[in-house]
Amino acid sequence: MNKAVLTLVLVMTFGVAAEAQKIYRTTDAQGNVVFTDNPDRGGEQMELAPVTVVPSSGEVRTGQAAPRLESAPAAASPGQPFMPYDSFRIVSPTHEQAFPVGAAGNIAVDLGIEPGLREDHRVRLLVDGQVSQSAMHTSAFMVPNMNPGEHVLQAELLDAGGEVRHRTSPVTIYVLRANVNRQPAG
Repeated sequence: MNKAVLTLVLVMTFGVAAEAQKIYRTTDAQGNVVFTDNPDRGGEQMELAPVTVVPSSGEVRTGQAAPRLESAPAAASPGQPFMPYDSFRIVSPTHEQAFPVGAAGNIAVDLGIEPGLREDHRVRLLVDGQVSQSAMHTSAFMVPNMNPGEHVLQAELLDAGGEVRHRTSPVTIYVLRANVNRQPAG
C-alpha cells in the first residue's frame, strides 16, 4: 500500500514538470519501482500525461500546478480537525440534554476521536469556557458536582507541545434543580 501511494505521489509530482524533464522508471534490487530524472540509472523513459487540476471555482485546467491554500490555525474555531484526525467531537452528552436532579450534578462526557488519540496528544475539557479538567490522554471525562443551570461543554485537542490544535463544537447542557415549591400529588 505504501509503495502504491509513494508511486502515485511521485507520478503526480513529476507530472507537472513532465514537459520540461524526462522521467525514467526502473526497479531496484528489492523489486521496488523507482522513478528518477537521472538517465544514468537506466530504466525506461515514461510518457506522463499532464495533471488535471480542478480548482474550487469549478474551472478545469490541465498541466498547471494547483494553487497553494493558506489556512487559519485550527484552534481558532470548530471545524475540520487538524491532521491526523478525521473527527473530534463531543458524543455524549448531546446538545441541549437535560440532567435530572438525581444525577447529583455528575456528568460523564465522552468524545469521538477518529482515528484514536495519538500517544503524544492530550485532551482537556472546558466547562463554561474555563478549564475543568487538565489535559489527559483520554476520550472520557467525569465532571463532578455541577451546579444546577445551563452549562457549555467544549473539549480542546493539544499537540505534543501543549498547543491547542482544535476545539469541539460547544455543547449546551442543563442540570435541573429541585423544585421546592412543588406540591405533593394527591
